[in-house]
Amino acid sequence: MSDPTPLPLIVTGIPELDVILRGGLPKDRIHLIEGPPGTGKTTIALRFLIDGVRNSQRCLYVTFSESTAELVSAARTHGWNVEGIDFFELVPEEAEAHRQQTILYPAEMEFTQTIDRIIERIEATNPDRIVIDSVSELRLLAQDALGYRRQLSSLKRFLQGRKVTTIMLDDLRFGDQGDLHSLVHGVLSLSTFERDYGAVRRRMRIVKMRGTDFQSGWHDFALTTGEVLVFPSLIAEEHSIDITGEPLRSRTGLDGVLGGLDRGTTTMIIGPSGAGKSSTALCYALAAVADGAHAAYFSFDEAYETFLRQGKGIGLDPEPALQTGRLSWRRMHPSRLSPGEFVWAVRREVEDSNARIVVIDSINSYLSTMPEERSLIVHLHELLTYLNRRGVVTILILAQQGVVGDVQNPIDLSFLSDNVLLLRFFEAMGGLRRALAVVKRRTGNHDPLIHEFRLSAKGIEVGAPLRELHGIFTGVPTYTGANEALIDDESDNGNR
Repeated sequence: MSDPTPLPLIVTGIPELDVILRGGLPKDRIHLIEGPPGTGKTTIALRFLIDGVRNSQRCLYVTFSESTAELVSAARTHGWNVEGIDFFELVPEEAEAHRQQTILYPAEMEFTQTIDRIIERIEATNPDRIVIDSVSELRLLAQDALGYRRQLSSLKRFLQGRKVTTIMLDDLRFGDQGDLHSLVHGVLSLSTFERDYGAVRRRMRIVKMRGTDFQSGWHDFALTTGEVLVFPSLIAEEHSIDITGEPLRSRTGLDGVLGGLDRGTTTMIIGPSGAGKSSTALCYALAAVADGAHAAYFSFDEAYETFLRQGKGIGLDPEPALQTGRLSWRRMHPSRLSPGEFVWAVRREVEDSNARIVVIDSINSYLSTMPEERSLIVHLHELLTYLNRRGVVTILILAQQGVVGDVQNPIDLSFLSDNVLLLRFFEAMGGLRRALAVVKRRTGNHDPLIHEFRLSAKGIEVGAPLRELHGIFTGVPTYTGANEALIDDESDNGNR
């Protein structure tokens, strides 16, 4: 038995939404976009019709609640030109002021006449794409649920006979719309999530799409000036490649302790604020650039000027790499960022710019983009699996709570990492010094001893093993060894 012929698809004008739909909406069918007011239904519908005009198709927008002037104004805020769209402003007769005092129209008659007027306009203009905004207004005119379903079924048969792709909008004011779902071929559900602080988070999911495949689950999206940006949820197993290339080395004394970072592995750098986590990550990023690779640095905590100043202070000037485009630095704003948008940004660096190393600084701030820790771990696990399958060297920075004393991890993510590098402060010779230790390395051997390291104008210096340093894991480290085992006492820049 031969495979059934796939349904023809029509693009929506929103490329990433078409990715979720596996190519677009089934052509010549009826689809529903549902969601409370303010979720973006009208914006998506307008984008759908604008794309139709761009492809020389006839487009009709049937509106009950908003005037043509309001819709045109909404489009202009996005910089969109709606010329070519036929706006059919359909005001129920009972709402017309000059009729309200003269005659009472039965609801069923009004509903039937409204459906007839829609059909007449479609017959007169013969559109290829239609938006009906909204079926909630039609439901208000119906005398009962049975009459509402009967008339919509009649409209559905008419639309299918005209071979037109239709989008209906529903603001869910009547709650459960199971009957409506059964009438249409596809359902796209929109929702918003209000945070305690920051921008609203928008999400969408395909509830059903008869006859075609689609990517299930919730997907973050954003409405920006001129764009509807959809961020398809990540499926890591779809992105595997053959991993090649030598391990990434820092070209400092770190290589003698940690060894090279293998392609397709994740390294977590843990330590209190100021211990040198970001500087260590930058060292590896610039080493990748020196090898001719592209590096991507995602900063949740620091401003661009701070990033430059700290790098230059320890002899790791990132500006030349930034100017050539070999190093990409992107500021992430946790209060305005959705998890899906961040994952999509990482994917663009990897898939479009072929980034070979990705630094996420820090996981603590990324945590604030999600209210549930469990969701964060799921998102991170999928993202790290994706990066590993793409052969990317990933560096995660986790800031521990506290600077001295018993510092603690805000969340344990070590099980997601192949390598774990621990940084600590300790006191010796009346000064504050730094120590590092490799706690975990899955893919090879490493130096198990604790070493002092320094951030200075010379870059990162790694000293001899500190065999007399105790308590690095349990509390305040105590050094009882000879001064000769320490790095020569010079001025030490207090960089992170």
